[in-house]
Amino acid sequence: MAQQDTVEPTRRDFLYIATGAVGAVGAGALVWPFIDQMNPDASALALASIEVDVSAVEEGQSITVKWRGKPVFIRHRTAEEVEEAKSVALDDLPDQLARNSNLPADATATDEHRAAPEKEPWLVMVGICTHLGCVPLGQQGDFGGWFCPCHGSHYDTAGRIRKGPAPENLLVPPYEFTADQTITIG
Repeated sequence: MAQQDTVEPTRRDFLYIATGAVGAVGAGALVWPFIDQMNPDASALALASIEVDVSAVEEGQSITVKWRGKPVFIRHRTAEEVEEAKSVALDDLPDQLARNSNLPADATATDEHRAAPEKEPWLVMVGICTHLGCVPLGQQGDFGGWFCPCHGSHYDTAGRIRKGPAPENLLVPPYEFTADQTITIG
């Protein structure tokens, strides 16, 4: 018969385990304030999302709101502007992707992907030129959309780059209609 060595835990083993546990809790308590200070403060969280009432924006008008320190263009397009944007062949566009965080990465720049189908006349875009970060001027340029006076980029009525040095379409922020006339951005 083989003899089995079963050693009972000693008081010293208990002290090692207890000391290790207290040390781990102490280290966590020491590190937590450093980790917690990396969270955004209340003023930054308040800017994380905004609600915009668009009931006063008539067809053909645009407004600019500020979201996370950036201008956001909200335009209520006319039926003619929507049809004009739909009539453009994707092959004619320098940037054929719609960069919208609510869409899959392979979504194309068709007008349907720039807005929800039932809210197609509404256009919501970050108002910063994708070339060097200037703010484009609305209802100007060769395509009736936006024109960046810094380096001459022309965007159409769907916010797509059509001419100039800008490499991408105007970005579409995460947004949704939370009520019939209320847009939540962020």
